[in-house]
Amino acid sequence: MSKLVHAQWSSKMTFVLAAAGSAVGLGNIWRFSYMVGDSGGAAFVLIYLACVALVGLPILVAEWLIGRRGQENPINAMADLARRNGRLPAWALVGASGVLAAFLILSFYSVIGGWSLSYTLSSVTGAFSGQDADGIGALFSGLLGSPITLTLWHTAFMALVIFIVARGVTKGLEGAVRTLMPGLVLLLIVLVGYGMTTGHFGEALAFMFRPDWSAVTGGVVLAAMGQAFFTLSLGMGIMMAYGSYLGPD
Repeated sequence: MSKLVHAQWSSKMTFVLAAAGSAVGLGNIWRFSYMVGDSGGAAFVLIYLACVALVGLPILVAEWLIGRRGQENPINAMADLARRNGRLPAWALVGASGVLAAFLILSFYSVIGGWSLSYTLSSVTGAFSGQDADGIGALFSGLLGSPITLTLWHTAFMALVIFIVARGVTKGLEGAVRTLMPGLVLLLIVLVGYGMTTGHFGEALAFMFRPDWSAVTGGVVLAAMGQAFFTLSLGMGIMMAYGSYLGPD
């Protein structure tokens, strides 16, 4: 029986946008910021960049190549490639572990996605206007204290995800990233512009580019490695799945 032919990315740009969309999230916007603050500033950044270049990028390319060669989901791709090369079928567990990791990540990112939708509505309706930090914290506590509200927002977020995924690679995923990724870039520019008005932008830049090697420990190096995996969205089967939609050219 012939293997079903996967759809393919319509262009290199949409593939890059989709891969960036998978990688750029809380791990790179929120977590990276406080990790730099707690781990020696530029010292952490330099170690992180070394981990990206020396460990992350080779694994990233390997995941893309495995996905492109297999042209299937991560589990079947690993199983088929192992069989073709005379290796143990247990290699399929590597793909299965990635799928499990993606499922576990979705289980909490979907909750945070629901929070984000709720916050978006609160922002549009002016619920945060005139509130201090304690007031906004109380609004968040109220959200967490209502299981029904949380469930509704979580369901709304998952419905959006399912809608996009169900439309396939070309109409669904590519259509979403063409809109959402430029929107994310615009949001980041606005955030940087706002940061420049707070009066401490110069201090932040100086801290970020002045290494404090005394703060570097084994834990910091391990955290930088983990951040590199977050940055490139590795070990979750995602890049392997994206690679399966790449053509031979």
